[in-house]
Amino acid sequence: MKSIQLLLAAVFAATTVMAQTPTKPSQTSKGVQKPSAAPTLNVITVQGCFSDPGELKFNSTPQFNDEGSCVKTICFQNGFEVAGTTGGNQCFCGHKYPPKKLVVDDKKCNIGCAGYDLNACGGVGTWTIYNTGLSVVVDTSGEESINNPGGKGSQTTAPVQTVTNVNVVVTSAAAAEGGGPNVGAIAGGVVVGVLAVAAAIGGMFFYMRRKRNREIEEEHQRHAAVNSFVSGKTGSSGGSITDARLDPVMAQRRMSDGSIADNHDYSRKILRVTNA
Repeated sequence: MKSIQLLLAAVFAATTVMAQTPTKPSQTSKGVQKPSAAPTLNVITVQGCFSDPGELKFNSTPQFNDEGSCVKTICFQNGFEVAGTTGGNQCFCGHKYPPKKLVVDDKKCNIGCAGYDLNACGGVGTWTIYNTGLSVVVDTSGEESINNPGGKGSQTTAPVQTVTNVNVVVTSAAAAEGGGPNVGAIAGGVVVGVLAVAAAIGGMFFYMRRKRNREIEEEHQRHAAVNSFVSGKTGSSGGSITDARLDPVMAQRRMSDGSIADNHDYSRKILRVTNA
């Protein structure tokens, strides 16, 4: 009797333990959309189910399409921040999320991935959108991103207003610098102009002076030639010059013709008789 009681107590204890031990439920449902999660670097995270891919472009139809083949192997390794799957086997890649107004219920992304059908890879006319893990800051199509004014893959957190103010200051500074007259350029132009005029005047002065010297030299050469000609003609005529205005007869006579005889002795007194 005592043995039976012990056996019953053992069976009851085992039943109680088995009842209290939690059992791990097995996932048997196929094509289940994963819940959305915050983007994490180098981690694939679902961003929701969308009715349109937005700016994402069709890439390929992998035979064993799943998160690993489309999101990681194709989009991530080719520098895309966003990936999308639809119809279970189509892969899309891009740099921006679809507009938020296109988000639909996760249950509409219900077609299992061709490579792992327990996870959903979009649906009929719906897309499962992923962050590939390349960047946690990604723009949304049709919306200005405050955290990503720099565009693709930018990690800056500067607000748009701050960037606008910087642009205004830079533009104003550039206008102030280039709006007024350039004093340095004007002064340089004036100096160059003055130097050019001075050079022209100096060149004209030296030209006139050289021309004047040449004219004086030519005049001197002409006078020298005339004097040389006159001197040569005088030497060839025997040193005397005949004036045509003189009597031709007298011109042919010696200066002593008809004058006092050279052979007469004028030392003797000559008695002259005159009639009284």
